[in-house]
This record gives sequence, structure tokens and C-alpha cells, in this order.
Amino acid sequence: MSKNEFICDCNIIHQDKVEAVLKQLPEPELFYKLAEFFKILGDTTRTKILFTLDQEEMCVCDIANVLGMSKSSISHQLGTLRKSGIVKCRKEGKEVYYMLDDDHIKQLFEVGIEHIEHKKKGM
Repeated sequence: MSKNEFICDCNIIHQDKVEAVLKQLPEPELFYKLAEFFKILGDTTRTKILFTLDQEEMCVCDIANVLGMSKSSISHQLGTLRKSGIVKCRKEGKEVYYMLDDDHIKQLFEVGIEHIEHKKKGM
């Protein structure tokens, strides 16, 4: 396939489709927030943390043990994920347990893995 196969070579505008999409177009702020959200997920350490928390709620020490990393680096990443509303925590005595924030995050993460696995099988 040549690069030019993917370039539209016509000058026809499908006005009905353009207008339908324009009616649904959200405010620019939504796209900014969505891009920021995916940017936060675009870090290997954070995705490993999310995988871990998708399996079990855990404290920093346990996550650090699973990932073979320092508690400090895990805490730093958890702070970023918490500020972004991707994970939340609960305190039990002196221990703080982290978990995925809600089912939206869980589903998004699991669908992402499912998509990668599906594409891998098709190769």
C-alpha cells in the first residue's frame, strides 16, 4: 500500500455527516481533559500499578513488592494517579490501601488490555 492510498482524492463534502458531527462536538475543554487523562495513562510504571490494582486493592509496600520498585517511586506515581481521579485510597489504622477509582477506570483499563491482546492474536 502506498501512502497516497489513504488520502481522500475527492472534493465532495458530505454536509449531512459534517453537520451531524458538529452538533455533537463537545467544548474544547473536554478534549483537553481527555488528552491529559490519556497522557497520565501513557506511562509504563503507572500502567503496571493500574494492572496491580485491577487485581487487588493494595498498600504502597505491597505494590512496590509486586513491581520490584521503591516505595518512594510508587508513592510518587500513586500521587499522580490519585490527583487525576484514576485511583483512590482508604485508610485502615496506619495503612493506606489504594484501589482503582471506579468501574469506568476498571473497564477502560481492561478494554485496553483486551484490545492489545486481540491485536496480538491477529498478527
